[in-house]
Amino acid sequence: MKILKNNIFKDVFVVQNPINKDNRGYFKELLRENLIKKRFPFYVMSFSKKNVLRGLHIQKKNSQGKFVSVIKGKIFDVIVDLRKKSKTFGKKYSIILSEKNSKSLYIPEGFAHGFCALDKENFVVYNCSKYRDKNNEIGLMYNDTDLKINWPVNKAIISKKDKENYSLKELKLIL
Repeated sequence: MKILKNNIFKDVFVVQNPINKDNRGYFKELLRENLIKKRFPFYVMSFSKKNVLRGLHIQKKNSQGKFVSVIKGKIFDVIVDLRKKSKTFGKKYSIILSEKNSKSLYIPEGFAHGFCALDKENFVVYNCSKYRDKNNEIGLMYNDTDLKINWPVNKAIISKKDKENYSLKELKLIL
């Protein structure tokens, strides 16, 4: 397992997961808590069809750190720093995560997270540092003009809830 840093956020990192392949298939490690020194008591999974865009989500209180892995398919994954006192507030980072490239993304607490599904079938596993609190879920508008996210789809499939998310300027006032 290799930890890869990025040039935007010092506390966000990509994990290159080792794959052991043979004629039967493969075996892959996804997460080693002892290596990244984080605990994840809550595990969830999502399935998305091609062109589904989910997010950008965050919990207003008790924000979750996340470790995101794709077990089938390919996603364009995006995070945005919403830590109010952060020097990088409002900055974004994106990466392709897929079954084939065997990369996972660690996202600290205080970041909004979303993704766009790029394959016909996309299974995403999230290991979360805190339990989901449905009453504190809010979102950042995926197409906020201040973010300038270049989503790789023309006609995204978006939930009604995500179409009503806040702008970055609005979130700055309520976080």
